[in-house]
This record gives sequence, structure tokens and C-alpha cells, in this order.
Amino acid sequence: MPTATSPRPLRPAAWHPGHPGADCPGNVPCTGAGPPQRHYPQAVNCSWVLAPEPLLETHFVATYRHGVGGATETGECVRTGPQSCSFGDLQMFSLTPYVVNVTAMNPLGSASRLLPFLLENIIKPDPPEDLRVSPIPGETKKLLLEWSPPGSWPFPQYFPLKYRIRYAQEGGSVTKMIGPYEQTSYTLTGVPPRTLHHIQVAAKDFTDSGEFSAWSLPASGMPWVEP
Repeated sequence: MPTATSPRPLRPAAWHPGHPGADCPGNVPCTGAGPPQRHYPQAVNCSWVLAPEPLLETHFVATYRHGVGGATETGECVRTGPQSCSFGDLQMFSLTPYVVNVTAMNPLGSASRLLPFLLENIIKPDPPEDLRVSPIPGETKKLLLEWSPPGSWPFPQYFPLKYRIRYAQEGGSVTKMIGPYEQTSYTLTGVPPRTLHHIQVAAKDFTDSGEFSAWSLPASGMPWVEP
């Protein structure tokens, strides 16, 4: 019996505390994210695609649940676009999976996909901010790197992040990566004198949950030059 084209399998989701964005885990592509300029946990955002694309107009219904047995919490995954939805009121540190259910419907029938995931597995911070690259007086082969945690990450003193750094020399073909480090500053050594270097930093939850953020905006600098 013909049925509606169903959403393709989901990939593990990403949870962005600061900006909406990535793919959620399960059988329908989803993403975890929060509204810009607001502290997480705000929401898990999910999106999906159909493969192959249906020839008939297709509608979607999305719901979520959390918990098992009589303690199950259910609700609507509110549509945020033609093939995306979002839900909030998240329970941090819960060991009980959330499950998103997306149903595709058209005149030929319907098909559903379930997406189970743990919040901690889809955490993805926003990129670090305010990256500065400074020369160190008297040091011709060193650069001081300093940055701030993403503004969307709450209470970094209690929920710390770790950081990795990538850098490359102007005109060079090699990009080096170091870290992760727990501090928000680092002294880069062994820098060839009088060379310009471009640096970026990425952040990840200190407990190693989820994935690294996207890279920060680049910053550049050159070691101290003796007058």
C-alpha cells in the first residue's frame, strides 16, 4: 500500500546555547539550539529533510516526550519553519532520553520517525569571543593569546569550558592545532620573529560532552620587534 515519503534517518543533534542551528539526533535531522543572546538551556531545535523529495504536498506534525511510564512529559515541538521545530523547558543533567516524533503526511498516507537523544550528547557551545593576539615586550618569538567564553554560555566559573587553538603563518600552507586547554589565555611560543600569524579558538564543554564549537572569528598578531 503506498505511503508518504518518510523523513530520512536523523543525525546526532547539536545543542547550541546561543544561536539556533545544527542537526538533532535520531531518524529525522534535528538540531539543538537556543535563541540568540539568551542563556541556555533554552531549546532544542530540530530540522529534517525528505529523501527522495515527495511529488505531493506533504505536511508534518512534530511532538516530543521525556521520561518513561507514568512520569512521561509530552508536548508539541513548535514549528519554526517548513521542516523544522523547537521545544524548550529542558531538564538539565537528566539521564532520561528525550524523543522527538516527526510524522510526514500527504494524500498517499503517513510515516513517522523517532529521534531519541540525551541533552548532554548534543551540547555545542557558541564560539569563544573577543580573541586578542598581543606581542609580549622583550619576547621576539612569543605571542599572548586571550579570549572570553561565549556570552551565551551560563556561569562559566561553575560550568567551565575547554579550548583548542589553531594558527597559521601569513602566506604559509600549514595550519597547526594545539590544546585543549582550560584557561582563557595562552602564550604561543616558537613563533618565527617578524611573522604575522592568524589565530582562532574553539570551545567545548569541560566534561567532554557534545562537540566543539565552530571556530571563533580570526585574530592576527606579530611578535615583539626590538626598536
